[in-house]
Amino acid sequence: MLSGQQASLPLLMDSVIQALAELEQKVPVTEVCHTASVWQLSAHNFGPHNPLYHFLFGGWRLKTMKLDPSVLSPELQGLTEKVIQHNVQGRQEYGVVLAPDGSTVAVEPLLAGLEAGLQGHRVINLPLESIATPPGARATIPDVGAVVPDVRVTIPGLKDASSDINSTDVRAMSPNVTATDLNVGAIFMDVPAPSPDNQTSLPDAKAKSPTTVDSLLVVTLARNLGLTFLQGSQAQSPPGLGAEGCWDQLSFPRNFTLLEPEVSPLTTAFLNGALDGALLGDYLSRAPEPRPPLSHLLRQYYGAGVAGDPGLRSNFRRQNGAALTSAPALTQQVWGTLILLQRLDPAHSQLKGMSQQQLAQVATHATKEFTEAFLGCPAIHPRCRWGAAPYRGRPTLLSLPLGFLYVHHTYLPSAPCTAFVSCAANMRSMQRFHQDTRGWDDIGYSFVLGSDGYVYEGRGWYWVGAHTLGHNSRGFGVAFVGNYTAELPAKAALRTVRDVLPRCAVRAGFLQPDYALLGHRQLVRTTCPGEALFHLLRTWPHFDANVKPRTARRASRRSKRKPPPRTLPATDLQ
Repeated sequence: MLSGQQASLPLLMDSVIQALAELEQKVPVTEVCHTASVWQLSAHNFGPHNPLYHFLFGGWRLKTMKLDPSVLSPELQGLTEKVIQHNVQGRQEYGVVLAPDGSTVAVEPLLAGLEAGLQGHRVINLPLESIATPPGARATIPDVGAVVPDVRVTIPGLKDASSDINSTDVRAMSPNVTATDLNVGAIFMDVPAPSPDNQTSLPDAKAKSPTTVDSLLVVTLARNLGLTFLQGSQAQSPPGLGAEGCWDQLSFPRNFTLLEPEVSPLTTAFLNGALDGALLGDYLSRAPEPRPPLSHLLRQYYGAGVAGDPGLRSNFRRQNGAALTSAPALTQQVWGTLILLQRLDPAHSQLKGMSQQQLAQVATHATKEFTEAFLGCPAIHPRCRWGAAPYRGRPTLLSLPLGFLYVHHTYLPSAPCTAFVSCAANMRSMQRFHQDTRGWDDIGYSFVLGSDGYVYEGRGWYWVGAHTLGHNSRGFGVAFVGNYTAELPAKAALRTVRDVLPRCAVRAGFLQPDYALLGHRQLVRTTCPGEALFHLLRTWPHFDANVKPRTARRASRRSKRKPPPRTLPATDLQ
């Protein structure tokens, strides 16, 4: 039972960074690179003790590191015990923290990725036969291939990073496209996003099974993807893939409750931590000596960007994760990991008796769902994350799928929001205006786009909004925060509305495949979504040019006898 003092640190990423900084001051200089493992081992010797970790890293040797757990502060010990192991029990998720960008992150896969990156980006040769370790025996150290700077498959089509590209150029990319190196200053560029026509193909009977695995991808993504999809049906995603949740409070978070009653271990928080671990581990494996302290690296990654690169930060983990490895390469990694687990433990309850082709099918299905349903979709902060007030009255359900996507700008607030704190404050301000001044039940928009890399849930996928008078039940209203009369939103936000959000909505059955995209002014007499933005919308693939802007229509004969209709300002959504 933890004392009040031991449990006094809030479950924030800042607390994790504080804990790592304290450890870095106390571990011997020669062991600084193993700070993540020291923290794991300090949690009542929980640590990386499973056979897979031993095989990949020789984890047994980490126990030789000299650090007396008693020198750790009670606060650090308490935090360690709370976040060191990820677990889902019912609707409660444990081992997660709230990051400055508003995302929730599982610490366990994050630390695993950091440790793998510090060990070196190694190619591990798979054993040719079972190497099950008898109880009490030490795991055999694997045949480690040469340390290589890049084990990823190179696929033509990805442009090199350019120093004159800023963070708004980051976008969701195809799972079939690999990334440029995660060097300082490298930002991933304009690459096609995942689409139903560009999916992972099922290996045929003659496909060669993998002979190597990448230790970094194994401990962050491949193992958990493979084992989770072994448990579920082969016909659909495991329940709750990428499930979100709510903190009890944002200022001092302690408990995290999932929004869905049945979820898989692959929650959004876990996948966030796995992606962060993979991205930062990849960065560390390439960084020259001396490598930066982990606390310093995390502070940059969850802040303005690693080494001043705004593209390499947590806000864009999905885009960067899609660039880290191709879908075919990730399929091979998941397949290889399942083979390795099967050979480490032939009696494994889930893997016993499974053929190579069956393992390949699991790996293919797991990768397809992960790349399309998670990496291929935008990161959406739920209502509770920005502090939404309750809906007033009873919401009306939409009849899905809808046929329209209506684009707005907020006009007020007029300045783009570039950080979670300001975007969340803008959402609360707009909701108060809509509820208290307009007298509406809730914020009018279905979704709102910040310039921080995130989408903010308004009325969401299921409730009729108050955004486009006379058409609210026929389409979703999506708004960009800012006034776009003379300028355009961030490129990343534009790509989200043009490609990523609608493609994900079509896949999920929320939006019809032949949906039409319209500017607000085409249906209501208003200047929204601003002249500059509307001019750009006219070039987008799903834009319906046959619906003429209401502001440009001539008045009818009847209206000529009356004063001309008032053109609503952009804030008059209805």
